[in-house]
Amino acid sequence: MRITFEIDANDLKQIQKITGQKKKSPAISCALADFLQMRQRRAFIEKALAGQTDYPLTNEELETRDVYETR
Repeated sequence: MRITFEIDANDLKQIQKITGQKKKSPAISCALADFLQMRQRRAFIEKALAGQTDYPLTNEELETRDVYETR
């Protein structure tokens, strides 16, 4: 989807440098995707630390399972 918005020139240059993208649109798309992924990870971690996940295994069960599945 195409949109138009104002962005500071220095911010855009930093985004291009950080993402490694030379063109503006791909740089913004990459930065936005990274931002959304970071927010989703943060929300999941906060939920997990609060004990609000519906994952049925305990840490010990998960570690035991990992040992057998990696062999």
